[in-house]
Amino acid sequence: MTNDFIGPDGYPRCQWCGGAAEFLPYHDNEWGFPVDDDQRLFEKLCLESFQSGLSWRTILNKRENFRAAFHHFDFHQVARFGEDDVQRLLQDAGIIRHRGKIEAAINNAQRAKEMVEQEGSLAAFFWRYEPVALAVPQTQTTSPESIALAKELKKRGWKFFGPTTAFAFMQAMGLLNDHAEECVIREPVTRARERFLRPSDRQKPTA
Repeated sequence: MTNDFIGPDGYPRCQWCGGAAEFLPYHDNEWGFPVDDDQRLFEKLCLESFQSGLSWRTILNKRENFRAAFHHFDFHQVARFGEDDVQRLLQDAGIIRHRGKIEAAINNAQRAKEMVEQEGSLAAFFWRYEPVALAVPQTQTTSPESIALAKELKKRGWKFFGPTTAFAFMQAMGLLNDHAEECVIREPVTRARERFLRPSDRQKPTA
C-alpha cells in the first residue's frame, strides 16, 4: 500500500488517518493495539454496529456521548435496559438515534452476558478468531475468520454484526496488525502483539 500521509512529526502513517484531525490520536494510540478488556471489546462491537452505513468519523466524534448514554458500555447494565431506556436514547441527540441499532446494542449486551457465562470472557471467545497475517495490509475488508465470526455471532443471536463489521473490529482491537508497511505505528503494534498474552495462553499450565 502506498502511504502518502505524513504526520505532523514528519513520519508516515496509514492514509486513512489523514482524513480528519481526530483520526490521528485514535490511529496512533488505539487502532491495532491488542485489547483483552471485555468492556472495551463490547464498546467497539457496539460502535461498529452503530457505524453501519455511516462514517467512523461520525461515531468517533460521538464516542463520549455514547459512553455516557450506555453506562460506559458496561454490558451487565445495558442488558437491563428496557423500553424506557430505548425512548431515552431515541431522544439523545448526542448519539445515533436509530431504534434498530439501539435495540441491537441491548440485545447484544444480553448475548455478551451469556457469552461470559459460556466462554469465561468475551476476550476468550473473540481471540479464538485471530486471523492469519495479511500479505499486504489494508487490502481486505473481510477474511475467512471475520466471516466465521459473524456467522457464529448470528447463530448466538447477536445483531448488526456482519463479516465486514467483524473485520473492522479485528483491525481495531489488534487481532491483526493491519497498519501499512510504511506506517510508523506498525512496529509499536507488532511489539505490543508480541508481548500480548492471549486468553488461550493463560489457560496453559507452566512447566
